[in-house]
Amino acid sequence: MHLDHQQGVLHSTDIQGNLKQILAENYALSEALDYQDFGALIKGIQQAKSIFLHAAGRSGYSMRSVAMRLMHLGFKVYFVGDTTTPAIQSKDLLWVASGSGTTGSIVRAAEKAKSVGANVIAMTTNPASTLAGISDTHILLPAAEKEDHAGNKSKQYAGSLFEQALLLIGDAIFMELWKVGGCPAETLWKRHANME
Repeated sequence: MHLDHQQGVLHSTDIQGNLKQILAENYALSEALDYQDFGALIKGIQQAKSIFLHAAGRSGYSMRSVAMRLMHLGFKVYFVGDTTTPAIQSKDLLWVASGSGTTGSIVRAAEKAKSVGANVIAMTTNPASTLAGISDTHILLPAAEKEDHAGNKSKQYAGSLFEQALLLIGDAIFMELWKVGGCPAETLWKRHANME
């Protein structure tokens, strides 16, 4: 980082370099993904009676954004933990994300979903994790875990690459569902929040 400590000046070229690093890491992740299991996610979304999304921290904000886009497509979608989220049932889908695959609240949600016969799809950085083992479909995101400080997979802090990938992948899935559904943008806009 190019910082003049005496003057406290951060140069705009440093910001540009950081952004290029972030974009390059996300591009590299997109090239390393195994896209075969995304078919199961698309099918799971299309066939689910209700869709539940769950993640914690910054990953949760990314997944809330995905939930909003699924709502725009007309799906019945909930984010786990909201006060209006109902009980999950069989024929529902739980789509969860946890970098480590061991986040307690998310593992418990997946166990509950499995116990009632719901479909569980998990995204993690760890195929040997508890969450990966519970899920019906596991999608590996080859990003650094939060406590991976070596910088081998990402130069960014903590789980930033994983959290960014969730949002970008969610938008890519939205675009595919939108294309398949053939619903015009004007129809989606009618579902957009109007009490902001």
